[in-house]
Amino acid sequence: MFLDYFALFLVVFVILFIFYAIIAIHDIPYEISVHRKHPHQDAIHVAGWVSLFTLHVLWPFLWIWSMLYREDRGWGFKSSPGSSADLEQRVQQLTEQVASLQAALEQSARQSGKGN
Repeated sequence: MFLDYFALFLVVFVILFIFYAIIAIHDIPYEISVHRKHPHQDAIHVAGWVSLFTLHVLWPFLWIWSMLYREDRGWGFKSSPGSSADLEQRVQQLTEQVASLQAALEQSARQSGKGN
């Protein structure tokens, strides 16, 4: 009689443990997205719950989606190229380079036109 109750307790405990484990596992991508300050946290959370009804077929994709974004680098895989001031300076340098090349080309065209 005691073993029957023990077996019943064990079955109920295992079922509750598996249920809790599934719920805890499905929320891992959401927790990652919260930690990384992902802009789509809510969508990842809802998709995690939808994934429960699809037997976690979506779960690996949610994991990847939540891991793609990091606050310090955004969606890219490399660090950012620099501040906007650095970019503006680079654009200015390239503009001056193009202007000097155009001036040299025009001068070359004038000299070849004089010779004919």
